[in-house]
Amino acid sequence: MIVHPEDFVPAFVAAWMARDGTALADLFVADADFVNVVGIWWEDGDAIAKAHSYALESFFARSRLVSGRVKIRVMGDVALIHARMRLSGQLAPDGTEAQARTTILSFVLHRDAECWHAVAAQNTDVVPGAETHLSTDGKLSPRDYRA
Repeated sequence: MIVHPEDFVPAFVAAWMARDGTALADLFVADADFVNVVGIWWEDGDAIAKAHSYALESFFARSRLVSGRVKIRVMGDVALIHARMRLSGQLAPDGTEAQARTTILSFVLHRDAECWHAVAAQNTDVVPGAETHLSTDGKLSPRDYRA
């Protein structure tokens, strides 16, 4: 149970590190939305649990998620959280370990009579040295237009 918004990110990381997709989904309301780094959009807790359970038991089975900077903005019964995360230990399709990467997870939380739950999440990869993506022949590549 999340009593304070600042408890949310540590609980998310703990569920990830426990490889528990159900515990991770339990941080969300039943009809929550979660958009991952490649734009897959899960629209309820069951889908969030299923997707994360699969990932945490396979290509994220040896991963390590560490939170960095966290910014929380509370607006009455709603809180917006931005959390920089460092992910290492992801397995590549060939079974080798991929390089570490940084993401920013954004969460919208709502407080009910007892606690806070996430109603939405968005995960965005940080691409150093880029300011946008360019689509060419159906493939995205990071681009920087600055001189």
